[in-house]
Amino acid sequence: MTASAPARLDALGASGPYRSRNLEQVHDVTGGLVAELSLVPWLYAQRTLRALRAAAPPDPARREEMLVEAGRLFATGTVDGVDAETFHRTVAAVSGMPITAVREATQRVGDYAAKACASVQMARPAGAVTDWRDPRARHGCGVWTRRGEVFVVHAPANTPAVHSAWLDALALGYRVAIRPSRREPFTPHRLVCALRQAGFADDQVALLPTDHETADRLIAEADVAIAFGADDVVRKYQSSTLVLPQGPGRSKILLTEGVDVARHLDTLVESVAGHAGTGCINATAVFVEGDPRPVAEAIAERLGALPSLPPLDERARLPVSEVASAKRIDDYLQSKVDDAIPLLGGGTVVDELGDGSAVLRPAVFLLDRADAPQARIELGFPCVWVAPWSRADGVAPLRDTLTLTVVGGDDTLITELVEDPTISKVYVGDHATTWTRPGLPHEGYLGDFLMHSKAVIVG
Repeated sequence: MTASAPARLDALGASGPYRSRNLEQVHDVTGGLVAELSLVPWLYAQRTLRALRAAAPPDPARREEMLVEAGRLFATGTVDGVDAETFHRTVAAVSGMPITAVREATQRVGDYAAKACASVQMARPAGAVTDWRDPRARHGCGVWTRRGEVFVVHAPANTPAVHSAWLDALALGYRVAIRPSRREPFTPHRLVCALRQAGFADDQVALLPTDHETADRLIAEADVAIAFGADDVVRKYQSSTLVLPQGPGRSKILLTEGVDVARHLDTLVESVAGHAGTGCINATAVFVEGDPRPVAEAIAERLGALPSLPPLDERARLPVSEVASAKRIDDYLQSKVDDAIPLLGGGTVVDELGDGSAVLRPAVFLLDRADAPQARIELGFPCVWVAPWSRADGVAPLRDTLTLTVVGGDDTLITELVEDPTISKVYVGDHATTWTRPGLPHEGYLGDFLMHSKAVIVG
């Protein structure tokens, strides 16, 4: 990636691309310089948000046409002069995510864009309509309306697929400003360019790379916002009604008594290591009703066979990071092991490739009780804690979970899990925690946050 001059990634404001004097260098996992990203000052960002707020959204039918086309362009087309394969290679080199996983995530975003306008309607209350001119409003009904006009996205860098999350807002008529991660800005830059290439005006969707201080001011200036991050982000915004925090997923699997582990091993491995284990929907804990050791050993055997390869290798399945970053992650992990029994990753998870980068190898640890604190640890690579569980433990160890896959179980248990407000998704049966499709709620429907219903009667 360093053989040629670094790319220039401009900010994308309400009046077109903006090239700043304040540039952030973006490196690949070997330390090579790949791009220079323009960081915008606060006054520029503020003017952009005000221009977005003053703009009117396209009509719904036109929004749908443009989102479908943008999805196609983003996934397979040439956008801002960059073809899809060049984009895949750049993201893999910078993020360390295997190129096959980058391709899959890119396609997922494109597919979601094509279905966003239909998907958002899944969140609309059955008694509400989308327009006050609907004939039902003559007798009085609910009208589903936006809570504001400008939606700000504080985006992460763990996977390109995360950028499907904010397309709902465009489908609903919001104007959207994305503050990209400075570690991997290529995905949101390409997606905003694809949306503009498909017909969205510059005052409909913007890309505003900033420093951390300006990022906080962007969220404060927004009508509504979404912020991705760790537990500190959740704590920072959890009391706000205008900011939706998206923290760790802590996704889990429960295997109840009598389950044939061999039959479900592919699902267990996919849940832990699918998409290189980088997502909030990857399982970080497996609870076993009975002896957890055979389950942990089976997972460790499969994950231990995965090769250590650079991210551009078609056979790569594990994430790669700069060596220093990988060692920091490893230091944190080893400091938390305590009395857990390592089956993989006990000495180190860092496997240096000799070019300044290192593979983060899988880690599998055996715990001796369901409420062990390690079961809440989520890291951006395949790392799983396997623990015993009994009916006496109840649902407490399974709480605070994005996706919970339950294999086996009776109606009483499933009902309790579905009714628990801290568990966002319950998959019953042989379904990987990574499974999803457009139209399903993630941490609830985003439309629940972006919209509200008001009573209207006309005539």
